[in-house]
Amino acid sequence: MKVILLQDVQGTGKKGQIAEVSDGHARNFLVPKGLALEATKTNLAKLEAGRKAAERQRQSEIEEAERLKNELESATIVVKVKSGITDKIFGSVTNKEIAAAYERQTGKPLDRRRVILDEPIRTKGVKHVEVKIHPEVTARLNISIE
Repeated sequence: MKVILLQDVQGTGKKGQIAEVSDGHARNFLVPKGLALEATKTNLAKLEAGRKAAERQRQSEIEEAERLKNELESATIVVKVKSGITDKIFGSVTNKEIAAAYERQTGKPLDRRRVILDEPIRTKGVKHVEVKIHPEVTARLNISIE
């Protein structure tokens, strides 16, 4: 019997796959527990419609992330810090401070966990920081440390 798996089933397959299983396994275990549906034309059409909807949703998320990327890359955020005579700052600039400065200057929120710092910023000047907007989209934010 062919079934559409609704969840990952160890030894059978992953969610969304069509698997060939024995009739008894399907009727006595998979279908009653809600792990699978029988692969009828109606259920296959619903599965395909769900896949298409998920793809459209993913595409719209990527387009939104690209728009935000362009917005981030065109902005220069100014972070003011205290420093010594040699332009070495006291402490370091963190991703939390960068996100707060972005929100203050643009009025739009930025999650601090998306700001990726390879190492703490400890000197004045213009720095480039990675912002992971989407798993497939990363932007470079210009930071001016003053």
